[in-house]
Amino acid sequence: MNRLFDPFGRRVMRVVDNLGAAAIFLAKALVLIFGRKQFPAIVQQVNIIGARTVNIVALVGLFTGMVMGLQLYYTLVQYGSVGVLGSAVALSIIRELGPVLTAIMITARAGSAMTAEIGIQRNSEQIDALFTMRIDPVGYLISPKIAAAIVSFPILTALFDLIGILGGYISGVVLMGVNEGAYFYRVQSSVDIADINGGFIKSLVFALIVSTICCYQGYFTHMREDSYGARSVSRSTTSAVVLCCVSILVADYIVTSFLL
Repeated sequence: MNRLFDPFGRRVMRVVDNLGAAAIFLAKALVLIFGRKQFPAIVQQVNIIGARTVNIVALVGLFTGMVMGLQLYYTLVQYGSVGVLGSAVALSIIRELGPVLTAIMITARAGSAMTAEIGIQRNSEQIDALFTMRIDPVGYLISPKIAAAIVSFPILTALFDLIGILGGYISGVVLMGVNEGAYFYRVQSSVDIADINGGFIKSLVFALIVSTICCYQGYFTHMREDSYGARSVSRSTTSAVVLCCVSILVADYIVTSFLL
């Protein structure tokens, strides 16, 4: 009977061990953000994680808003409630779709790159070289990325929200003929500061989750038991993206349950 549960127990212990190690990893990186000469590195990472992701976030936000406007229009028109289209689009995007889809897009574009970059540095012994020069690799490589994610996620989420509402306007008002004044009036009257703050809180939580998972997977890629070398980098990158996407959805539910 004990042998039957041994594999399950080992997996549970491995998950708990990785969660503890990731928490310590994040705590150390957060402390080292306030070290000397970190500002230029943080600005550089904001450019890589944030500025270079603007195009894909804007494009996804536009078409998400257009799809939402189209689908909600054909649903609301059956009940004679087309006038609340602006409320439905704005609240759906600001509360849920904006933070979640923005985080997933950043994971796909910047998070995977972070994991691959750090993993290659680990396998090529560049991280070991930093140790020999008495430079803390976590403070030098990881802390600027986490700080940049904390800065970039809320800004990109706000951009997604604005362009998503504009996409709903294009579908609902321009294409389907909903009254323009009614659309923007509903957006203004239904969205309050609590909804906006909730979206930003989610984006900050997602920033910590994505940056920690991606950096952790790359930093410890040499300790993988299933592969080594170039294959370990590819598997670490794949694992990071999958774990980030699942963790984003789980965290979204948990944060939403506290905010409601």
